[in-house]
Amino acid sequence: MEARSWYQHYDQGVPHTIDYPSIVVHQFLNDTAAKYPDNTALIFFDKQLTYRQLNALVDKFAAGLQQHGLKKGDRVALYMANCPQFVIAYYAILRAGGIVVPSNPLYVAREFEHQANDSGAKIAICLSLLYPRVKEARPSTGLEHVIVTNIKEYFPGFLKLLFTLAKEKKDGHRVDISNDPDTYWFQDVLNGAPDRPAPMEIAPEDTAVLMYTGGTTGVPKGAQLTQRNVVANAVQTAAWMVDGVEGQEVSLTALPLTHSYAMTVCMNQSICRGYAQILIPNPREFAQLLGAINKHRPTMFPGVPSLYAAINNHPDVLAGKYDVKSIKVCISGAAGLPPEVQEEFQRITGGKLVEGYGLSEATPVTHSNPIRSGGRIGTIGLPFPDTDCKIVDTDTETETMGPGEPGVLCISGPQVMKGYWGMPTETANVLRQDETGKVWLHTGDVAQMSQDGYFRIVDRKKDMILGAGGYNVYPREIEDVLYEHPKVMEAAAIGVPIGGSDQRAKVFIVLRPGETATEEEIIEFCRERLARYKVPKYVEFREDLPKTMVGKILRRELMETEKTQEAT
Repeated sequence: MEARSWYQHYDQGVPHTIDYPSIVVHQFLNDTAAKYPDNTALIFFDKQLTYRQLNALVDKFAAGLQQHGLKKGDRVALYMANCPQFVIAYYAILRAGGIVVPSNPLYVAREFEHQANDSGAKIAICLSLLYPRVKEARPSTGLEHVIVTNIKEYFPGFLKLLFTLAKEKKDGHRVDISNDPDTYWFQDVLNGAPDRPAPMEIAPEDTAVLMYTGGTTGVPKGAQLTQRNVVANAVQTAAWMVDGVEGQEVSLTALPLTHSYAMTVCMNQSICRGYAQILIPNPREFAQLLGAINKHRPTMFPGVPSLYAAINNHPDVLAGKYDVKSIKVCISGAAGLPPEVQEEFQRITGGKLVEGYGLSEATPVTHSNPIRSGGRIGTIGLPFPDTDCKIVDTDTETETMGPGEPGVLCISGPQVMKGYWGMPTETANVLRQDETGKVWLHTGDVAQMSQDGYFRIVDRKKDMILGAGGYNVYPREIEDVLYEHPKVMEAAAIGVPIGGSDQRAKVFIVLRPGETATEEEIIEFCRERLARYKVPKYVEFREDLPKTMVGKILRRELMETEKTQEAT
C-alpha cells in the first residue's frame, strides 16, 4: 500500500503491510498444536486443556460431524455461551468443511428459528440450557440433527459434582433428549467418532463464518466471512499487539464467542499465537470473573467499556480484595470508551487500555489506538495494517471529504466480508467499487479523520438527532459530556419525538451506586459544556440500560420504548 498519514503513529515493530499465511482457519490450531503441544490452550473453571488435547478433540468431533452427514459448505448453528465445547465445535465445523453460524445465546426461540432458516443450517450444536428453545423452533426449520452439550462437561471433578447436585436441575441444565429424533449428546458424538476426519479441500475464498449483525438497525444479516478474512484479521490483531510474546500470554475471554470481536481478538488470535484462554461463560457473574483474573493472571483482556467500568466501580476491587495487576493490554470495542473509564482502569491495573473499532462485516477489527503510546483519547485510533480508509459525504456517499470533515467511514482491506448471505441488494448498498475497482465497505458510521490519520467516530448516521434548521446532533456528543459528570455511570441520548423532523434530545442515565441527581442538575451540567441546541430537554433516570450481549447500549430499544409511550 502507498504511504498513509497514519503510519507515522504506528508502534515500532507494527508492519504497514503483512505477508498473510496462505492457510485456512483450522490450520492455526494444527500449527500451534505442533509447535506448543503442552501449552495450556483453554482454562475453564480451573480445568485446563493443552493444545495437543484440544486439537485431538477437534479432529474427533470433526469426524463425528461428518458421520452425521456434514458436507462441505453445510451451515452449522453454534448456540452456546463460552465453554470448551464452543471452541471444539467451531474448529471442528471448519475442519469438516462446514460453515459456522454463531447464534447469540440470548436469542429466544423465535430469533433462533429466524437465523436457522435464513442461514439454512442443517445441524445445531447447543447447550442443554438452550435446548428447549431449539426444540421449540425446530419444526419450523430445516435442521436435520441437533447435538446437545451440558455446560458441566469440562468442569473440574469436584465442581462438576457440586453442579450436578445443586444447580443442574434447578437452573434448567438437565434435559431429556431420549425421545427426540436425530438428537445426540456431544460426548456421544465424540466417543463414537474416528480419530480424524476425512480431509477436505477448503480454499481461502470459501466462506468460513456467517456472522449475523446485531440487528440493532433492523433485521440481522449474515455477513459472509471467508477463510481469508478470518485468518487475516487474527494475524492483523496479533501484529498490532506488538509486545505479545508467542506461546506465553494469557487472554481473558469474557466477551461472548458468538460475537465477531471475541471470535477474532480472543479466540482466533490466541490460537494463532499459542496463548492460553480463560473462558468466562457469564461476565455478569463478577465473583467468577474477578476470581479468574486473581487466580489465572491474564495479560490480555479484550472488553467493552461497560465491563471495564464495572470493574473500576466494584467494591471488592476498590478494597483490594482482587489483584488485577497482571493485565498488560486491553483493546476496548463495541462502543465509545469514556476517558474517565480508560484512565481509572489503567490506574488500577497498571496496564494499557486503548479504544478500537470494528464491525461484523469486517471480521471485525479495522482500527485501534497504538498499544505502547496509548494513542489519542477520544479516537478509535489508526487503521490496521493493509486497511485503507476514507470519509465520504453523508448524503450520497460518493464525495470524499477532507481532514476534520465528518462523513460516512468507508473501509477497504483483507478483513472485509464478501457480502451478506442471500441479500444481494443489501450487499450492493454497503460494498461499492470505486473507479479503480477497489471495494469499499460503507459502514454507516459517521467519522472524522485528523490531518495526521487519527479517526474519531462521531455517531451512527441512523441515530442522528434531527433538529430544525439543519442543526443536527449526534448522540455521542451529548453522551461524552454526560460521562464527564462524576455521578453518571452510564448514559444514552436519543431524539424525540421518535421519527420527527424537529427533535429534541432526551437522555437516559444510570447513576453511580449511592448517588442522587436531579433533572435540572444534569441539564445545567450540559448547558455549560454544549451549544444550546445540543443540550438535552428531557432526562430519565434508570437503574440500567438495555444492552447487546457485548455491552453496547441499545439506543434502538430506548427509541422503541419511547415510541410506545408517545402513542399512549
